[in-house]
Amino acid sequence: MVTVSGPWTREKMTQFLDAETVPLRLGCRTPADKPWMLSLWYRFVDGAFECATGADAAVVDYLDYDATVSFEVSTNEPPYRGVRGNGTATMTADEDKTVLTELLHRYLGGTDSPLAERLLAPDRHEIQITITPDRLHTWDYSNRM
Repeated sequence: MVTVSGPWTREKMTQFLDAETVPLRLGCRTPADKPWMLSLWYRFVDGAFECATGADAAVVDYLDYDATVSFEVSTNEPPYRGVRGNGTATMTADEDKTVLTELLHRYLGGTDSPLAERLLAPDRHEIQITITPDRLHTWDYSNRM
């Protein structure tokens, strides 16, 4: 089990990750060996981040090139606080769109929207990205603000 550093306990970190619905910011490298950053919806399950993306998304090629990633989940409004770290991303086909469906419920409150209908279309192929952390660090500027 990865160690959590910073001001929060593992339990407080997990509570934060379960409660916040800001996207995870993912840093990776392109096949041209350039840094790249993108935002993905996530859920935190058993110490790993689960995300979803279309099979034709550029990040799939990027993670095929180099599975080493950095990430951050942080608030967008004061007081600023969050979790950052690095780890390894693995990808698997999500043929039943299980992770995507869970993320739609988490971020949109369900699957009854034009965006959800488009993402769940039968002809769209989905990939589950699982980020297994090597390092987790919490930070909280609440006392400063």
